[in-house]
Amino acid sequence: MRVTFFVHTSGQAYLWSHVALILKERGYEVSMVARGNDNVRRLLESYDIPFASYGKVGTSKYGKVLRLPAHLATSVRLVARLNPDIIVGTGIIEAWTARLLGKRCIIFDDSESIPFLERLSWRYLANDILTPVCFLKEMGKKQVRFRGYKELAYLHPNQFSPDPSIYKELGIGEAEKFVILRFGAFEAVHDVHRRGFPPADKHQLVQQLSKYARVFISSEGSLPADLQPYRLPIPYHRIHHALYYAELVVADTGTTTSEAAVLGTPAIICGSFVHQFGNFIELEREYGLIFCFEEAARSIDKALELIQQPNLKELWAAKRRKLLTDKIDVAEYMAQFIQSQQKVLGRTRTK
Repeated sequence: MRVTFFVHTSGQAYLWSHVALILKERGYEVSMVARGNDNVRRLLESYDIPFASYGKVGTSKYGKVLRLPAHLATSVRLVARLNPDIIVGTGIIEAWTARLLGKRCIIFDDSESIPFLERLSWRYLANDILTPVCFLKEMGKKQVRFRGYKELAYLHPNQFSPDPSIYKELGIGEAEKFVILRFGAFEAVHDVHRRGFPPADKHQLVQQLSKYARVFISSEGSLPADLQPYRLPIPYHRIHHALYYAELVVADTGTTTSEAAVLGTPAIICGSFVHQFGNFIELEREYGLIFCFEEAARSIDKALELIQQPNLKELWAAKRRKLLTDKIDVAEYMAQFIQSQQKVLGRTRTK
């Protein structure tokens, strides 16, 4: 069976690469169609997975929408040549590509902020819609819920082993505490009306946390000149090793927060959107792994409280063990789900 994955973001590159590698080991033909994004390209190359690009996105939210027809046309041409049995992804391009080419389609959805029209189209275009159990939206009869988050596809202990040599890459000793700050660009279509840390609060975070630990910044957008020395000095595909060993993560983006949580690192997320997502609500209320705030001032106060707390990582390691007891290896689950479609395809071909 041939399977084509669509990759639009770095998080999806991690997610689908792990699923694709499992299927490849089991004799499946896998291929990828990806956004023309430098981070996505570098990540897929690090996994040694060949891919074709459907094009670059616009620099504005609305520019991205306007390019959708061209991206769809390119995707249809690429996928027609690949001729997969199943198309797997998270967006509207792959759903329409599957419909136009008469292919079976599996969509994964874990973002409650996806535009209504995109989500509505999946109800008609996709064959199955996979969501975490904690997902707040009801997607009808096609929805299949599972006990996990997308981050557990590539950061579950079955899939990820932390590498302590990351300390050397960071230029610090293994006994030195360090904090990672993650700032988003908020340029995606679903980021309309969303906001994170204001510039002044980013500076305050660095100034205050530097009193207790080494501070590194990972930023989607540009940084002012005085914050450039704090930029995380490692290749993008090595960030999860840094997240694992960090004493604390403070972010205004969702994926990094969830990644820190499943790795057992205390995390704080600040944003106007934090209480609209089922995974953040569950990670905070059920497992106590993250803290969600809409106000930057409260986020900073909590960060300063946590960084001074003794045995912080040991406390979070216990919380992580409880999480892993309740959740599954998502890469293995998705690989098995895709494999199960072979029976459906067999019945369709027989007819």
